[in-house]
Amino acid sequence: MTLYYICKYTPVEIIEAFRTNAINIDPSVSSFDNADALMHTNVCFYAKGVLEYCIKNNVKELVLVNCCDSIKRLYDVLKNKLRFVHLIDLPNKHNQCSLDLFKDEILKFISAYEKYSKKRFSINELSRVLKSKEEKVKLKPGKINIALLGARAKDSLIKTIEKECNVMFNFTCTGDHSNFSNVPKTKLFDWYVQQLFNTFPCLRMADVSKRYEVLEKSKELIDGIIYNTVKFCDFYNFEYMKLKNINKPILKIETDYTEKGNEQLKTRLNAFMESLKGKEKMITKETEFSLGIDSGSTSTNTLILNKNKKLVSFISVKTGSKSIDSANLALKEVLKKANLTKENIGIITATGYGRDAIDFANKKVTEISCHAKGANFLNKKIRTIIDVGGQDSKAIRIDETGKVINFAMNDKCAAGTGRFLEVSAKTLETPIDDFGKLALKSKKDLTITSMCSVFAESEVISLIAQNANKEDIIQGLCKAISSRIVALASRVNPEKEFMMTGGVARNIGVTKELSKKFNAKFFIPKHPELVGALGAALFGFD
Repeated sequence: MTLYYICKYTPVEIIEAFRTNAINIDPSVSSFDNADALMHTNVCFYAKGVLEYCIKNNVKELVLVNCCDSIKRLYDVLKNKLRFVHLIDLPNKHNQCSLDLFKDEILKFISAYEKYSKKRFSINELSRVLKSKEEKVKLKPGKINIALLGARAKDSLIKTIEKECNVMFNFTCTGDHSNFSNVPKTKLFDWYVQQLFNTFPCLRMADVSKRYEVLEKSKELIDGIIYNTVKFCDFYNFEYMKLKNINKPILKIETDYTEKGNEQLKTRLNAFMESLKGKEKMITKETEFSLGIDSGSTSTNTLILNKNKKLVSFISVKTGSKSIDSANLALKEVLKKANLTKENIGIITATGYGRDAIDFANKKVTEISCHAKGANFLNKKIRTIIDVGGQDSKAIRIDETGKVINFAMNDKCAAGTGRFLEVSAKTLETPIDDFGKLALKSKKDLTITSMCSVFAESEVISLIAQNANKEDIIQGLCKAISSRIVALASRVNPEKEFMMTGGVARNIGVTKELSKKFNAKFFIPKHPELVGALGAALFGFD
């Protein structure tokens, strides 16, 4: 038999003592068709993900813990759809009365499952299960030590982190269980319930001070914190600001439990880990030429530096349906332009969203780190980089050496990116390259209120119908995208001096608006779209 569960307060060891397989639900869905029909659209995406998982995988037995209203609603939906579903009531205070109530809840669960499964619970079986879990975490030497906090974390997320880090503490909802070492021979059941109840408290608890006490005591053991949130899970969105007082580098990520945002999430995680590693030991190697290739969503940019870090050649091609095809074309063209062969290149470093698909690269680094390194090389005074590409935008704060201090990226939204302007350019039947100079000719201040590129298009059509001047509309669009970029940059506490990279940096209408909003002059490189590839090539010399 198999019994599914979702919460770290679930008595998993008791389930296993029944000789029943306990499986933690880790939903991975592509849509929420069933959930949206049975639950409100704005219910926590994890709860909706569990509902989709149960329906699509024909789950028959499930145990829930009433950690929040979304899970209670999930129970209401499923209680008449599954053969066995049990809701454990978790007290929200830590005292003897609450412990007694929790013990009663565990006994109710045992009684309900005995009645359903026709099995009998054995304290000896519980002892056997507990003793089999007396293991100590083995840390991998030389790895970054991370504390993982927040809402339920997907298995794929944890595996991605563990490739680069030691997860010292997993304090997410489905994270580390209580410490079951030194299992007693007497009063085992009471001891087990107490250990389970005293696990790292979730935010449902009235007193969550233990969360911060544990981190304060352990902060010397960790290099940084990854804080995981789930869309529409308010509990953990509120805690993030408080954790900044721990004074450790912290990365906040958000998931909607679909696989669509995995690449962007992977970029954030890798960039955060790269920033924690600091300067790695440099290995001196005689490299005549280093090639950097930035495989972006819209264009693939490639350049070659010689050993004196001078630009030899560069090329930019449109990223097609397959990033590897665009990368191969860019490689061929940049080598041809430099009159070199691939054998002449000492090292090739790939960056950008398509970096993992570039099999001919010797090294792969995130675009966050590459933009930081490239910007620092071009101008040592730069402290904040605004990178606006075709499909995403980033704000990166760096120190005097080019090391990433903080960064932020937009989330699955075209507003604040080059795509926002491309959609509008088609509507206005105007080449996007003309946007900058036309914006400067504006004589009337128009405000585009819609931050969504889809609704902004409707607003542009409405303005056209009102005979608004094209120049005024374009200036309004430049102002709208600038507002979105400023909101993104505010998350990294931007400092002067500023650099803007990416294709949108060529739009003087946008850069002028940003200069006004930040009250600062922007440094625009001669080739702003090449800064990521430049950083990649520079990493090749390290």
